[in-house]
Amino acid sequence: MEGHVPVLAAETLEHLAPRDGGVYLDCTFGGGGHTELVLNAADCTVVGLDQDPQAVARAAQIKERYGDRFCFHRMNFETLDQLEEGPFDGILFDFGVSSFQLDEIDRGFSFRGEAPLDMRMNPESGVSAAQWLATASRADLIQAIRGYAEEKNWRKIVDAIVAAREKNELSTTTQLADLILSCTPARVRFNSKLHPATKVFQGIRIAINDEIGVIERGLPAAFNQLKIGGVLCAISFHSLEDRVAKVLFRRWAGRPEGSRDNRPQDMRETLCELLGKRPITASDKEVAQNPRSRSAKLRVLRKIK
Repeated sequence: MEGHVPVLAAETLEHLAPRDGGVYLDCTFGGGGHTELVLNAADCTVVGLDQDPQAVARAAQIKERYGDRFCFHRMNFETLDQLEEGPFDGILFDFGVSSFQLDEIDRGFSFRGEAPLDMRMNPESGVSAAQWLATASRADLIQAIRGYAEEKNWRKIVDAIVAAREKNELSTTTQLADLILSCTPARVRFNSKLHPATKVFQGIRIAINDEIGVIERGLPAAFNQLKIGGVLCAISFHSLEDRVAKVLFRRWAGRPEGSRDNRPQDMRETLCELLGKRPITASDKEVAQNPRSRSAKLRVLRKIK
């Protein structure tokens, strides 16, 4: 389990406050970092979920150490309403791609090395990024690159993808990264700390895994599986993920969902309390030790009804 550093570990543990006999759900098992934190904090039980086939071996290692206190299901958290276990004292989400998936070059999430352009969180279903780029409509490309990647230079990149795919030139990570680089003005290339392809890769990954839709379905399913008094923690790394959590949490807390939500209070139902007025972010010390935590935001609620 070396090398996996769970983000916002202390803050998550403080809010989940695992207790002896409690049952907890880790919806994004990944490398098992958060699961181990909870199992070590109390004599409790954790159910872990992950759709990635490579998570199975890591889950087996934790099962060896903790026995009946840990149970793993290979599944996408959007279908967690089908679980036999529950309701839960605490539920945790850590959205996005895991550090294990990023580090496995041949999964195609990263352009640090040449690999097939795949990016599927479950490589046994759906279409790869290469297949998607070859067939996506212009509107879908714009949604991924302008919408999900929030890329200012989206027009040039979309045009370049459409031109390149006619010549079948988009099958590897380096081909896509080089294409994006070729569309990027020199002043941006030399002044940005981020590689110009970073956000575009993220946007395409979000599109092919339907990550926002999965969160929109998974969070309400989790809220339904939470005991009264139970705590729900959601860690996001992207403004769109955080926006979904923020709107749903405010809805369940009986708060306005946005600046245009002018419904009177008697039309709202208060099902939870929000723990903290603003999302919790990583300390400078954590960011220095784990740069991935820089963009992490933790939102927490307690179910009251």
